Amino acid sequence: MKQKLTLVFAMFVLVTGAFAQKNSDSPDKKPALFGVQLNALDFKTPGTIKDMNSPRNLAGLRDMDYGLSLSYWRGLTSKIDFAGKFNAMIHDYANDRVEGTTKTEMGLELEPTLNIRPYSDKGMIAPFLTAGAGVGYYTGKFGAYVPAGVGIQMNFNSVTYLLLQAQYRFALTTDVLKDHLIYSVGFAHSFGPEKKKVIPPPPAPVVLDRDNDGVNDVDDKCPDVAGLASLKGCPDTDRDGIADGDDKCPTVAGTAKYQGCPVPDTDGDGINDENDKCPTVKGLARYQGCPIPDGDGDGVNDEDDKCPTRSGPASNQGCPEIAKEVVEKVNMAAKNVFFATGSYKLLAKSNASLNEVAALLKADESLMLDIDGHTDEVGSNESNLKLSESRAGSVRTYLVGKGIAESRMKSTGFGEEKPIADNKTAAGRAKNRRTEMTLRNF
Repeated sequence: MKQKLTLVFAMFVLVTGAFAQKNSDSPDKKPALFGVQLNALDFKTPGTIKDMNSPRNLAGLRDMDYGLSLSYWRGLTSKIDFAGKFNAMIHDYANDRVEGTTKTEMGLELEPTLNIRPYSDKGMIAPFLTAGAGVGYYTGKFGAYVPAGVGIQMNFNSVTYLLLQAQYRFALTTDVLKDHLIYSVGFAHSFGPEKKKVIPPPPAPVVLDRDNDGVNDVDDKCPDVAGLASLKGCPDTDRDGIADGDDKCPTVAGTAKYQGCPVPDTDGDGINDENDKCPTVKGLARYQGCPIPDGDGDGVNDEDDKCPTRSGPASNQGCPEIAKEVVEKVNMAAKNVFFATGSYKLLAKSNASLNEVAALLKADESLMLDIDGHTDEVGSNESNLKLSESRAGSVRTYLVGKGIAESRMKSTGFGEEKPIADNKTAAGRAKNRRTEMTLRNF
């Protein structure tokens, strides 16, 4: 049997070779082909061949089961193709393992193969050998097999192929799958763009190019000086796209609008006049070439001005100066703030002074107040710091109660860190136990 099959295939190769064209080093197939094949499964013939005691009966069409394949083909070389198939086969696989079942079942398979031809596939008809590997899912079980066989492809303009195949599948998982034959007929088609044949250009005629710049003298406006093809053979020293003969600044890159010179910067601030809103006055890029603005005209620019909408001297960071008599009233009030001994509770005799401070803050809502608490060095640093913070907070709370917004005041305790007198004397310690209030308007 094997000798007959070998003889038939050899004759087939000789006959179809008459249709083949010359070999090629590159694949003739399109980059990707997609195909559909109808399959017939023969589980009977391999069984009769293996059983030496049974007659050699070949399966008929009624003995076969059927399936469908979706395939992907790609030419690797002019003689080798890769093919990947997804197969859906209808067969009673359970009966192959346990006799007596008659249920129609489906096997799902993935099968990569290589197809090898004795010559290029550019011919109308080309035979090929196929071999690969396969894995499938059969009625709840996975199986594997090795396909090997022969095939014929009919080529229609290297776009569509008719494919005929016959394979013997050697089962690797014999408890799941039996050896069987499979016959296939189908087609594969390329959905990609057509290949365009590249026609080599005719040899260039012999022409003169005196300056050897690649531009023929007949087209070269500067035939004795090497230049650029884009400028008809003329040079462009500064590479600004304007030929030196037309460039008023041939060594400095510029624009055609300014005849090859750069865009001017009249005020020398680094921002060219086309983008400079103040072209005659030096400025900054973030202000489009203009100087930093001074909205209130007080001589302090807005970036440094703490009060950009109210004029004031630079000494007060651009804010108006607070009237001297107002500052003195607040300083005097601060000297008349009293607390209970060792406590942050305000004494009633502090009220008049704090009420006057509240009135001044209400009269000018631009004013803000810093309240600082200080102690002498009697006691621990920690307790003194806490007491000074609480006392400054008490003053702030009192003023809030008088209608002053909390956001306008800041209270801070410094403890014994900032003495103004000697803590070794009673008089000095008395001076160090103080509350300071400082007005500001920024």
